[in-house]
Amino acid sequence: YESFQRQCPDGRISRAEFEKIYGTFFPNSDPQGYARHVFRSFDTNDDGTLDFREYIIALHLTSSGKTHLKLEWAFSLFDVDRNGEVSKSEVLEIITAIFKMIPAEEQKLLPEDENNPQKRADKLWAYFNKGENDKIAEAEFIEGVMKNDAIMRLIQYEPKK
Repeated sequence: YESFQRQCPDGRISRAEFEKIYGTFFPNSDPQGYARHVFRSFDTNDDGTLDFREYIIALHLTSSGKTHLKLEWAFSLFDVDRNGEVSKSEVLEIITAIFKMIPAEEQKLLPEDENNPQKRADKLWAYFNKGENDKIAEAEFIEGVMKNDAIMRLIQYEPKK
């Protein structure tokens, strides 16, 4: 809390500040778009800032949270318009942001059927057996990912150590 207060004396962190901090974790890529979505998913009162509570919840869920809680958060990340369902276009938007964080040399090592955002979104959508205009509800999203490790890998980026 003291560190947060030193960085954010007014007790809030703006989206721009959050994006800057997030960028330090991915110095060789472009995490700004993804950071914007992460920020949106944690700005629960939609005031354009994260207070200490929202910030701590964000840190906990993304680092050490239980799988089910992480998946609830992942769903909120993919639910760009916050309507309670995820569309294929929302999936593509988030996966495109994720791809901007993957260094080009790592992208070249990805399997052929998921080496660009559209292919990865198509593959994810196929796992859920959905048509182009179908939607995925939160419970279906969580259940589908819990049943299939390959889906978990498609919805996130783990930097190489």
